[in-house]
Amino acid sequence: MDNKTQERINAWLSPSYDQATRDEIKKLQQQNPADLEDAFYKDLEFGTGGLRGIMGVGTNRMNRYTVGMATQGYANYLKQSFNEVKVAIAHDSRNHSREFAEITANIFAANDIKVYLFEALRPTPELSFTIRHFGCQGGVVCTASHNPKEYNGYKAYWDDGAQLVPPHDKNVITEVEKIKSLDDVKWSGGEKNITIIGKDIDEKYIEMVKSLSVYPDVCVAQHDLKIVYTPIHGSGIMVVPQVLKRYGFDNVHIVEEQATPDGNFPTVSYPNPEERETMSIGLQKAKELDADILLGTDPDGDRVGIGVKNHKNEWVLMNGNQTALLAFNYMIEARKAKGIAQPNDMVVKTIVTTDMIDVIAKANNVNCYNVLTGFKWIAELIKEKEGKENYIIGGEESFGLMIGSQIRDKDAESAVAIICEMTAYEKDKGRKLFDKLIDLYVQYGLYKENLISITKKGMNGAKEIADMMKTYRDNPPQMIAGIQVVQLLDYQNQTDVNLQSGESKKISLPRSNVLQFILEDGSKISARPSGTEPKIKFYFSVNTKLDNTADFDAKEKELDDKIAAIIGDMKLKS
Repeated sequence: MDNKTQERINAWLSPSYDQATRDEIKKLQQQNPADLEDAFYKDLEFGTGGLRGIMGVGTNRMNRYTVGMATQGYANYLKQSFNEVKVAIAHDSRNHSREFAEITANIFAANDIKVYLFEALRPTPELSFTIRHFGCQGGVVCTASHNPKEYNGYKAYWDDGAQLVPPHDKNVITEVEKIKSLDDVKWSGGEKNITIIGKDIDEKYIEMVKSLSVYPDVCVAQHDLKIVYTPIHGSGIMVVPQVLKRYGFDNVHIVEEQATPDGNFPTVSYPNPEERETMSIGLQKAKELDADILLGTDPDGDRVGIGVKNHKNEWVLMNGNQTALLAFNYMIEARKAKGIAQPNDMVVKTIVTTDMIDVIAKANNVNCYNVLTGFKWIAELIKEKEGKENYIIGGEESFGLMIGSQIRDKDAESAVAIICEMTAYEKDKGRKLFDKLIDLYVQYGLYKENLISITKKGMNGAKEIADMMKTYRDNPPQMIAGIQVVQLLDYQNQTDVNLQSGESKKISLPRSNVLQFILEDGSKISARPSGTEPKIKFYFSVNTKLDNTADFDAKEKELDDKIAAIIGDMKLKS
């Protein structure tokens, strides 16, 4: 164990830290020195979105001390940036989330900052809405989103209700890094500055979500649409049932086994609606009830997964790209049919989200912008285009949608409502949602995407991922699965290189550690290390023409085989 790590451990064994913390460190010293080293070998990084890590004692863990020191740094920056400061604070169902939220509230309040603290757990998007509603300068939600139960986190927000973007992200990090001691933190003394909020804000948020409806009359006509919903032991239960009721749906079935908020997530190993295992109880209930649609939201209520019956009447889970393209198309197509589309309507997606959305937008004369991964970049673009273009929807492949501009983060609650409205819209025509999906493939081309996440844990994990990216960057493959690589987009170096002519253009987006390989046949492979987990993600996108619905299965298999060949040639294993 190096000297720096031992110094951190010794500091935490001082009386400045509570007895339970010191006892836990001594226990680890005796029983698991490797875990102790991992808990102290570095400080838990306050990244551009905030904190996220395993809960426990140590400088590299989520605990009351790391949360407290981060909050003091953030408070210092807010006070430097604004004359008067108000913040809103929310949390999800994770273990210690309420404790972390209250610690955060107390420290802000002790720094003479006005605090709006939710009375109990609430979805992340409601926090974004609340920041804008009260005219706050910042906000925090204590959550680790869809991570396993061992994790917790701390997302920091700015005055537009979005997560931090440059220069504020780096400036907050600088201030957090200045906090070297517990003595630098104002832990208490400003309790009078805390206001508890709850149902009144719920009502305003639900009304906002209701205002997003394009065809409320269709929802009323299809009020008995059979909906199965699971909050996966998370915060969605606080709002989603009320939202669906407000939309007029009165045949909603909650998955009772997953209805109670519980940070241990007892029915799943990974509380992520992207995972089939996580959605399996809901799928079973949907089958038993012969439902029209299944929906699931993650613990902090910002991601949504859906299950539908396909063209063979089999229950399938849609991937995030399919959900996004259906939602984007609905907001474009339905607004046009209703006569409420604007000539300056715009949509926004991320660079790793299906290019089929670009094709749909172009065909409908709607501007489609591509931004870096993360809804903060969608929010930043909305701010940049405000007054010039009319934002209607944004999204990314990782099961996130943001509908309307009244919040500035991904919102599973409004997504659930609009997806149910879409389903009702198709049912009103005697069709299933999946029928619409295939029709879009015939109209615009069949796009198929896949994702592989490779986890590299421990102290060496970050280096292995960095080495992998360096190899791809310095020696890009010339051929993948027998297809020539014709273009390399390097978002870190901000270069777009034509590998055939050698011509290079500048990428105008901010720097980000992402590489994209474009193949001669239009296939695209993206490599992107995660900013919140010890993972590197590879995204695959292929496409072909689909002449008619009868060819769907054969053409889809062709694309699946092509992705498998690409993954095999790149020697990638999840």
